[in-house]
Amino acid sequence: MKTIREYYTFSFVFTAICFALAAWYGWSSTGSLTATLGILWIVLVLSILEVSLSFDNAVVNATVLRDMDPVWQKRFLTIGILIAVFGMRIVFPIAIVAIAAQVGPLEAIDLSLNNPAEYERIVSDAHVGIAGFGGAFLAMVGLTFFFDNEKEVHWIRIVEQTINKFSNVPAVEIGLVLLLVYFVSTLLPAADDVTFLTAAILGLVTFIAVHAIAAIIEEREARKKAVGEIVKSGLGGFLYLEVLDASFSFDGVIGAFALSNNMIIIALGLSVGAMFVRSMTIHLVKTGTLAQYRYLEHGAFWAIIVLGMIMLLSARYHIPETVTGLLGAVLIGLSFLWSVRYNRRYPDEATTSAD
Repeated sequence: MKTIREYYTFSFVFTAICFALAAWYGWSSTGSLTATLGILWIVLVLSILEVSLSFDNAVVNATVLRDMDPVWQKRFLTIGILIAVFGMRIVFPIAIVAIAAQVGPLEAIDLSLNNPAEYERIVSDAHVGIAGFGGAFLAMVGLTFFFDNEKEVHWIRIVEQTINKFSNVPAVEIGLVLLLVYFVSTLLPAADDVTFLTAAILGLVTFIAVHAIAAIIEEREARKKAVGEIVKSGLGGFLYLEVLDASFSFDGVIGAFALSNNMIIIALGLSVGAMFVRSMTIHLVKTGTLAQYRYLEHGAFWAIIVLGMIMLLSARYHIPETVTGLLGAVLIGLSFLWSVRYNRRYPDEATTSAD
């Protein structure tokens, strides 16, 4: 079995390469040691920020991957991570600028390199729509986990059992998200409320569409397999994880502009964080950590609900990324501690789960 260090070796190598590129870029563009060290510091902070905001993403990834076909597991951890690193951390901000400014991709890249202040302004102006889409999608991800009539394990027992009583009500989570979206839209200026509502509805539709695709593919698989051999759709799970990662990335990409408006610095910092999220995902899947700590998933999904609500509210109020990261870390940390306490009380169950 691999040691913990081996799971993260590639991420550390990738980190070294990114920091070497950051040092080269800093020195070649500024010629100043002080400025270069400042760029390296920003890359480090962005990396930590991305990991802190995305740990719950790794837990959810592991939850889906553990039931996924091994071939699709490998595809997500290779092709999928390339999409996550290069697509969401580099292509996505450029696409926002290209659409918002109505310019071509090359012009958007030129804008990001030669006029970073204007580039930042355009991306920031698109925040209302991003907050609506990402917040609605993440809220649906979190609520769907708890509104499950087959769910038997409860961490925050009073709350989760109460939620579970309504799990048989059709589309109850969609109704709750729509109410929250409508409430936030009433707080926005008239110029932004339609944009916010449209983006949030698209987020809901995307969530439904991804699950619909997965259901259709699983139904086709079911016809080909004997009863008891049905596996979770690889393609459906792959698409779900990609959209989920995109939603998680929105917060980090927008928050990165609080530290720098340089596309290269942002891309290097966030890419390092994204690679560590990949390593954490592999670690959780291969070691069966989720089975060993029964409440860890619950903490991650509560963190997702909190992140979704914060993203929705960020369309109106500025909420520091530090707050988002700390809340997620606290929820996951508490769920881990509760899991450890449970394992000490019931060691036989913990051993069985690990096996």
